[in-house]
Amino acid sequence: MAAPPPRVLIVGGGYVGTYTALKLRRPARRGRLEVTLVAPDSFMTYHPFLPEAAAGNIEPRHVVVPLRRALRGVQVLAGEITGADPVRRVASFRPAEGEPYELPYDVLVVGCGSVSRVLPVPGLAENGVGFKSLPEAIYLRNRVLSRMDAAEATDDEAARRRALTFVFVGGGYAGVEALAELEDLARDAARLYRRVRREDMRWVLVEAADTILPEIGPGLAVHALDRLRSRDIEVHLETRLESATDGRMRLSDGAAFEADTLVWTTGVQAHPLASRLGLPVDERGRLAVDAELRVREADRIWAAGDCAAVPDLVAGGIAPPTAQHALREARRLGKNIRDTLRGREPRPFRYRSRGGLVSLGRYQGVARVLGIRLRGFPAWFLHRSYHVLMLPTINRKVRVMADWTLALFFRRDIVQLGSLQDPRRAFAEATETDRRSGQP
Repeated sequence: MAAPPPRVLIVGGGYVGTYTALKLRRPARRGRLEVTLVAPDSFMTYHPFLPEAAAGNIEPRHVVVPLRRALRGVQVLAGEITGADPVRRVASFRPAEGEPYELPYDVLVVGCGSVSRVLPVPGLAENGVGFKSLPEAIYLRNRVLSRMDAAEATDDEAARRRALTFVFVGGGYAGVEALAELEDLARDAARLYRRVRREDMRWVLVEAADTILPEIGPGLAVHALDRLRSRDIEVHLETRLESATDGRMRLSDGAAFEADTLVWTTGVQAHPLASRLGLPVDERGRLAVDAELRVREADRIWAAGDCAAVPDLVAGGIAPPTAQHALREARRLGKNIRDTLRGREPRPFRYRSRGGLVSLGRYQGVARVLGIRLRGFPAWFLHRSYHVLMLPTINRKVRVMADWTLALFFRRDIVQLGSLQDPRRAFAEATETDRRSGQP
């Protein structure tokens, strides 16, 4: 009787999990491998398009890739891995519903990614929101438009100022792009209000370093800073958020004001699962891996992405936690797994960064690609072109391009559906009304 195929268990449905599974999909469909992917959601979020989804340029469903459709031949389980026993080669699995059980494996791939790095700022937990997921992007879109609605409907000047003040903490890719796209959305939406103008709004960016977007170089960073300030966006450099208690923002440079909206985008840290697996980790809680992406001192366990300290053989040190690195690491990891299962030696991960692409809102951007610096429309166009090329599946590429094409002929959609955040509210209110009125 033929031996059963090797079992590959992939933890995480982000870049590492999805692109590793894509590399193993063909042998899985042919029965040479048994591949299982475990993730909290049955879709992958393409994070570079989250700002455009928040701003209404792209339908939110089009920035997520259904894993079961993209990974034919791979078993996708909704839930989370809570631990692993490398000796017995089993992982503890907690499904989205039902009782936990164990999943056996022959090869384990850890790509659980990262979580937001949150500092102990008073009031942050109660008032802040991140920008790492599609629900957060949709929430912020609804939040901006609902605050404009609130300002339109009130005569309380202090309440209007508070509603129309939007604070973003963190001057990296996520913070700058989210702020720029949402400010664009608000600028367009203000044309349809009688009492809310763009001049009434206050958009604030807080960054602890002396520059924004350090990854793209000082020249382009200065240009991006000038573009933001030309749009009346306040930028506080070398400044920290010290308190957000009761919605009152206090900055380390002495500024103090009230705001209803606080977005926290100050970086990420390795997912806590990396430290719970009983495998070697570095001082930042990232799995220690070698150049071939194998977890050190572990047998048949691999890791990549934000949860792993991947050696950078080109620039030195540790590879940065960026999408372009995670995607290439996953492709190398998938190939290495296939090679080792065939008795071949794995190859080291080696990648030289191509640069950086940043959208600053509609038709504006900055880019540094292969040493070439671009500004304005060319950078914005390159940003879109590159990311739609890297987006998995033809289906999603076509849908995103269709959204962009329609946007050329129609005005931006500014409908806010905040009630989606609490879909049972109307039913609960109706039930309470019937109870009070004595209806059966």
